[in-house]
Amino acid sequence: MSLSFRNEIDITVWLSGATIADVAIQPRSRPPLTRLFAGKPAASLLPVLPRLFSLCSVAHQVAFLSAVEAAQGQEAAPATVRHRLTVVVAERLTELLRGLFVGRRGLDGTSAAAVRAVMQASALLGGPSEAVPQALRRDAVAQIRTAVGTLGISEDHALASGSALAASVEGCDGKLVSQPVAEPSFLTAANDLDIVARLLADGAAYSDAPDLCGQIPETGVWARKAHREEISSTAAGPAARLRARIAEVAQLCTWLDHGDADLEHGIVASYRLGAGKGAAAVECARGRLYHAVVLDDEDRIVNFEFLAPTEWNFHARGPLVQILKGATLAAGRPGQDAVRALVGSFDPCVGFSLDFREAGHA
Repeated sequence: MSLSFRNEIDITVWLSGATIADVAIQPRSRPPLTRLFAGKPAASLLPVLPRLFSLCSVAHQVAFLSAVEAAQGQEAAPATVRHRLTVVVAERLTELLRGLFVGRRGLDGTSAAAVRAVMQASALLGGPSEAVPQALRRDAVAQIRTAVGTLGISEDHALASGSALAASVEGCDGKLVSQPVAEPSFLTAANDLDIVARLLADGAAYSDAPDLCGQIPETGVWARKAHREEISSTAAGPAARLRARIAEVAQLCTWLDHGDADLEHGIVASYRLGAGKGAAAVECARGRLYHAVVLDDEDRIVNFEFLAPTEWNFHARGPLVQILKGATLAAGRPGQDAVRALVGSFDPCVGFSLDFREAGHA
């Protein structure tokens, strides 16, 4: 079977003077997992997933394993559950740092080495739980903490003055003034059962353009912040979102170090939906990821669907569009850079193109 996918989001911003009149999003295309894997043993898919999902591949593997176990009526051992939580947290931290630095901001030699150190240590934490001695795991966590400190992020979530991150945050202020979103909504674990039921019932028709009772909630770092504290929709600009991401990096470091710090509910959750039917949700860097599977009596794939955070945040009526429409930009390149910074702060799991056009030239 020869399949090609358009792995990029196209965003067109229509301007009326300095105001954004409209935003059009053409989403990426996604792999049809049921067509690819129907009839194959569920166990045979695990090594394939990292090739399909290069970003957040650990989260996809954990989601798939948890969904399959639920479909089979199995429960993972407590040690396995704890290990899966650790590897998801470690990958989330790595992906948050990747979004802050790689491909977006210039890295000097010291920062580049620190990002590599976090990735290497996270890979060690992601190994089989029985294969890595506890002493090496402690060393890996210490390596992560040291590297994050080198990048200018302290345990109290403060940014080191003069760091590349501090300069990036300061550079985002004041160049994009958005209108308040009337009633912002955020995805939570309480929505899981509604979503996975729709996912299995409607397949790609739902996962390509999901909704919850007509609403398109936001998921990801800003949504998690909204669950922890009261936030205003007027504060949801690029700088605030960068600060939220940086604060979460510090929070995840603390959890990896101590293991008892509070994190959000339902980081890894699984649901048995009937004989041979199961689903799982994983709270990864960009938001809540869903897998849903149906297996036959011999544990072969009958149906396999997934829903990634990007489909919510970059929905044609989603949170990014809601924030941008009606926003006022600074003149020229600074205003366009502010829009690009806001799009980047949503951190899509694929590349994006951004085009600005005058509304009168449609």
